[in-house]
Amino acid sequence: MGQQNAEPTFELALRQLDAALGDFTRARSQDPKASSLALLERARILMTLPGGFDALYRRVRSLESAGIFGTSDWAQPATLQPALAKHSLREAGPVTTIVEAISELRMLAVTRGDYFHKGISAEQARYFLTQVMALNLDLLSGPLTEADRERPKQLGKIVQELYQYLVSHLGYESLLDSLVAEVWRLLDQGPVQVDSICDMIGQIAKCLYDPKIATNDNADATRLVNALFAPTPASAEDPGLQVYEQRLKEMDDITLASEATCFARSMHDTGLASAYRAVMLRFLRNVKQDDLIPTLLGLTITGLDDLYCYTDLVHALIDEAIYPETCQAVYGLTMMLERGSLFTPSVAQALWRQIKLHPSAETADILQEAFGDAQPPRVFLLAGVINLLGLPLGVGQGNNPTCQSAIGLSVWATNEADYLLQVLTWAARDDEVLTRFEGETVSSRDLQPGLVKERPMDVDPVSLILIPHLDRLYGEMWRRCEDRDDDAHRWINPEFYGWWVSHGFRVVADIHTGEVQDYEGFIRHFYASYHPFYNGHMPVIHAQPAGIAVTDSAARFVGRHAINILRVGLSPRNEMRVYFFNPNNDSGQNWGQGITCSTRGNGEHRGEASLPIAEFTSRLYVFHYDTLELGDLTAIPDEEVARVMELGYTSWAA
Repeated sequence: MGQQNAEPTFELALRQLDAALGDFTRARSQDPKASSLALLERARILMTLPGGFDALYRRVRSLESAGIFGTSDWAQPATLQPALAKHSLREAGPVTTIVEAISELRMLAVTRGDYFHKGISAEQARYFLTQVMALNLDLLSGPLTEADRERPKQLGKIVQELYQYLVSHLGYESLLDSLVAEVWRLLDQGPVQVDSICDMIGQIAKCLYDPKIATNDNADATRLVNALFAPTPASAEDPGLQVYEQRLKEMDDITLASEATCFARSMHDTGLASAYRAVMLRFLRNVKQDDLIPTLLGLTITGLDDLYCYTDLVHALIDEAIYPETCQAVYGLTMMLERGSLFTPSVAQALWRQIKLHPSAETADILQEAFGDAQPPRVFLLAGVINLLGLPLGVGQGNNPTCQSAIGLSVWATNEADYLLQVLTWAARDDEVLTRFEGETVSSRDLQPGLVKERPMDVDPVSLILIPHLDRLYGEMWRRCEDRDDDAHRWINPEFYGWWVSHGFRVVADIHTGEVQDYEGFIRHFYASYHPFYNGHMPVIHAQPAGIAVTDSAARFVGRHAINILRVGLSPRNEMRVYFFNPNNDSGQNWGQGITCSTRGNGEHRGEASLPIAEFTSRLYVFHYDTLELGDLTAIPDEEVARVMELGYTSWAA
């Protein structure tokens, strides 16, 4: 009896796997839903043994042919998402983890040319694998985390061994290149929140400086690592903040000026601010060398004008909000000045109020829970305000269904920052936000939750405090409109976002049946309202909220999502494109049919996404337009309309 509980030998485990594979193949040929659990358990046991991954690698074609992936997303490898694969490997149950591991062995076989797969190319497979591995670099450097060690059935060890196996065939070089490219892609979007990006750069630093890992010189990786850990000559070996501050005290004026210039160059190169930069900024304030602050921030003429007109306010913002723990606010402050944000007098006055604001006990507790106690809660909130005003297109909704509210924060930070600061004051100080809907005052205090049932914790400080209030207000407006004869956004958006939302409104589908109605008329109205060639060359003056039908990389309908149309114009390649703000944390999404949102290289400003106008319109669901400025509906070419309809009907509208 004792022998049954002993670890199986490799040869025995391999025979048992082959027997289970034969049984499964026969069962699936008779019943497409035959259980794969016995086979997956044999695969799991083999993965715990030396040589197990090699054996499974050689059998991956047979496993797929037998039907191990069934009709799941794994059966369409080109549609798989690296972020979801990380969840499947690290957080899911045994069955999901083992299927994901087999899928990644398949990707390796495709990458190396040992398995020609009609569903994915070798280049796509390599890109997927390197992305997944880049998201799990901690498995390659250091011991397992407690969470990984505690997983049942040795899953933590299995996943770590899988990654060692993959990297032994792919090499660290492609892995590092992939991670570096991903960080730069995200930074191009000008995000307000950079914690996860900084974590990724920390992983890059481990790769670069771990003597056990052989990597070639990678200039882009070194730029990222230096931006955080060694942005200047005096911080070149990452000496620590106290040592660095002591070095500043010993510098002459010429060396200090050189140090400030290096900081500015690094920050504008990457969009990242180092803790060392916050130390120097506070040092300059303490020793009254304020004349170097414009140099350290790297301000151009607009930023300098803003600084010199509101010097006391800028200095107060530095004194009250910028510490090593909030160092990214240095970049936020720079971009806020570069936008000329303080030239609106009410914004300057509202910032003075924000500086003196004392959050309520509830607000303070929430901020401390999310951001820690290294600084008072009001410091994190003020730093969040600075970042949002500096990078209004960088706010993201996190993993929360709050796209409507995130758009509100972005559009107010862009157009009406004094209003944003007013509602934030109410929320942070009074635990209440007041608004009006169709002439009646609405308070957020006693409303039912909207789409957000729990407070979002993976967002910036301003979103953390404001989103629950905005979500409840939007939900209440929806309840008041849900019995009307058109999509409720028609009435809510102008009241919620502001007067500049146009009152003309089109929705593509019947709100009761969901059936597409007058698709051609919908498309013609959009082109006649937004396309410069058909609307009398009228630019988008105020950003307009719109709804899109989001699809995945296989062009399957995922759900409706709110975005903000910022402008429509010709790209550098003379292509008419729609430039829009997507509150989803990554604007470079693949919507299938070759439609991939661009975030750089097509004339985008930082934080914008863009698509050719036909591709964008093919995913459009609702939009607002000015009924008094509508162009000629008959001027839009029939073939253009037909192309948009074809893209829509063969994706979300199918």
